[in-house]
Amino acid sequence: MFLRSHLRDGGRVPASVQPYFFLSYAHTPRFGAGGPDPDMWVERLFRDLCSHVMALTDLPAGAEAGFMDREIRSGEGWSERLGAALATCRVFVPLFSPRYFASEMCGKEWYAFAQRAIHQGALSNQPAEAIVPALWVPVPPSQLPGPAERLQFNHNTFGERYVTDGLYGLIKLRGYAEQYERAVYELAKRIVRVAETVRLEPVRPLDYRGVPSAFGPTGSSPARSLHVTVAAASRHDLPDGRSPEYYGDSALEWNPYHPVAQRPIAYVAEDLVKNLNYQTSIGSFDDEAGHYDSKQPPTRPEILIVDRWVVEDEHRRQRLAAFDQESRPWVNVVVPWNRYDHQSRAKEIELARRLEETLPVKMGQGRAACRAAANGVANMETLGQILPQVVEAAAQQFLRHAQVYLPAGSTHTERPRLLGPMGMSGPPAPPRAPFPPDTFGGHNDGNDSNDTDRGDADDSES
Repeated sequence: MFLRSHLRDGGRVPASVQPYFFLSYAHTPRFGAGGPDPDMWVERLFRDLCSHVMALTDLPAGAEAGFMDREIRSGEGWSERLGAALATCRVFVPLFSPRYFASEMCGKEWYAFAQRAIHQGALSNQPAEAIVPALWVPVPPSQLPGPAERLQFNHNTFGERYVTDGLYGLIKLRGYAEQYERAVYELAKRIVRVAETVRLEPVRPLDYRGVPSAFGPTGSSPARSLHVTVAAASRHDLPDGRSPEYYGDSALEWNPYHPVAQRPIAYVAEDLVKNLNYQTSIGSFDDEAGHYDSKQPPTRPEILIVDRWVVEDEHRRQRLAAFDQESRPWVNVVVPWNRYDHQSRAKEIELARRLEETLPVKMGQGRAACRAAANGVANMETLGQILPQVVEAAAQQFLRHAQVYLPAGSTHTERPRLLGPMGMSGPPAPPRAPFPPDTFGGHNDGNDSNDTDRGDADDSES
């Protein structure tokens, strides 16, 4: 009861109730009523990991070494407790298996935790990777979703049998008891090392039931792609009197939330979109303007991030106005707006009015997707909350307008299938834009829901 009331009041969770690690796994259904529980092997692994972590750290007696939600899944307040654990644990440990990546709920857990790392990385411009995967059942690399595929992790250090059989094989077969003990001990050491190195800060819990899955919609293709374009000036061509501290040598280095955030918004948005299982590219509106052809079908959904100050440059304003006249509903607008930027606050009404006059179609479309996206995203935390809605709206419009391809070898079909970058095959996605040198490197009980209801994010200051 204390934990629920503390979170409801917006406070931090005391260290005494913060789990050291979060074990995320996919439930295995029973074969029949009254049969053995297949998840008992996961519980044994959890207990062994907790014992090792307690021995390897100075956690006080009574502290939560680990968290798994098996006992609270159907109980009162389980979603609140799950969200609190994901918001406060120091390391996230997903148990890889084919069933894991087919689970929407496991994808939600991954997404909620990864948001913390992205947010902390945005504030410090330093990597904050605190996901330590474990092989429950080996998964071919081709079957890994983007967020899992991008993890830099060497499983070979845990032993050869671990790589070929996974922890499930080691724990089930008596002849592999020694290999199991070695793998679990090495995993516990890795958890402790990452926790002590990264020092991930607790955050306010997300509403777990409303977050998307980091693995994308069930059955989605790993080839989904999305492009992020930034319409902003560089420090070399700012309007008279505009402070250069928010800008860099190109539009991609625009950092509207300076000095709180250290990472440019283009790369934060890229990380956030990747956490939705997209292959992501980024570019500047200055470089891409003039290359748009509204008569051609789209090849991917797109997000346009706009600095209101661009309307002070007449040449950029005219190019944006021309872009707005083209019919490109698969491009959704996001307008970051830092209310602690005194220059921006002083000219907020004027700049907002001119942007509305320049992009009337896009701004209206943006509000239809998410009110806060077009009205002004107040901070980095709010950006992380609203971007999934904006991406989903852009993806839906892309599916409505993308070119339809007949299945290979067919000359006719009653219902043509949409292929291409958002499908299973078709023309390849456009080449990725170059990345900057500082680019940052559970559960399935058979009743996973596809809850996609998401209200507008709160754009108030946090």
